[in-house]
Amino acid sequence: MKPLIIGITGGSGSGKTSFIKQLREQFKLEELCIISQDDYYFPRQHQEKDDKGIENFDLPKSIDKKAFHADILRLIDGQIVERTEYTFNNKNVSPKLITFQPAPVLIVEGIFVFHYKKVRNLLDLKIFLHAKENLKVIRRIKRDQTERNYPLEDVLYRYEKHVLPTFERYIQPYTEDADLVINNNHSFEMGLKVLTGFIRDHLGQ
Repeated sequence: MKPLIIGITGGSGSGKTSFIKQLREQFKLEELCIISQDDYYFPRQHQEKDDKGIENFDLPKSIDKKAFHADILRLIDGQIVERTEYTFNNKNVSPKLITFQPAPVLIVEGIFVFHYKKVRNLLDLKIFLHAKENLKVIRRIKRDQTERNYPLEDVLYRYEKHVLPTFERYIQPYTEDADLVINNNHSFEMGLKVLTGFIRDHLGQ
């Protein structure tokens, strides 16, 4: 039986990671599978560089979309998928081997999951997390400094030159295609409850 496929997107700093983490906690491993676009980045040496010679990881071409799409199809077909974790060039983190187990509900998440047409066409439900720009900048700074070991100057430069232009061109235009827009300026609690209830209903709980 084909799983229910839910796509979750939003700009960097919109709260996708926290939202999905809390969603994961609501269900058993065999009920819900989450596959993230973030584990499909091409290696650093294959990333396009900007005018200052800095790699731009915020372009659709930064991701191996063919492998991402192929693994989603494998999960839909009931196959187990293994993938080496992408650690965002953080030398303090050792990449792990991630195993994706097929489940009745498949969450596909990432900033380009609506932009990639072949992925978008697989989605049964499209969810967009939204937040004010100033909040997203603050969240991005906190995340990139603590989790990815990026210096502040680098974080701010990338946000202005890479992240924001990408959001305006490849992410924000798909807001109108979303079935549900969750505002996360203060809390996504109600949106999480709505989605959790929808999934439980699908699972017959």
